Amino acid sequence: MITKPNKNNVRQKRHLRIRKDLFGTEQRPRLNVFRSNKHIYAQLIDDVNNVTLASASTVDKELNLEATGNVEAAKQVGELIAKRAVDKGIKSVVFDRGGYLYHGRVKSLADAAREAGLEF
Repeated sequence: MITKPNKNNVRQKRHLRIRKDLFGTEQRPRLNVFRSNKHIYAQLIDDVNNVTLASASTVDKELNLEATGNVEAAKQVGELIAKRAVDKGIKSVVFDRGGYLYHGRVKSLADAAREAGLEF
């Protein structure tokens, strides 16, 4: 019996295809995005040393959000991750959309991070 692949399995395969070409270093880390139904998460990852340099999400107490699964929340997470990156001296990143379409919450996070000072 052949089962239909679910959306997350398809996304994970797409992410593997994308990831084989993306690589983050200490000077130019990878900005990874994970999106769930309720929250959105962003991490700056150094793939050389396998270290997360900074992270931000809608779960952070610092943001104090009422609605966490919308475009406005994603925009605030983008601004926060950019602020944390600039504080650590990181200006340029490699954007990893995590296999998600560049649309909606992922796009607003990326646009907000660019406006707040990150280059990608």
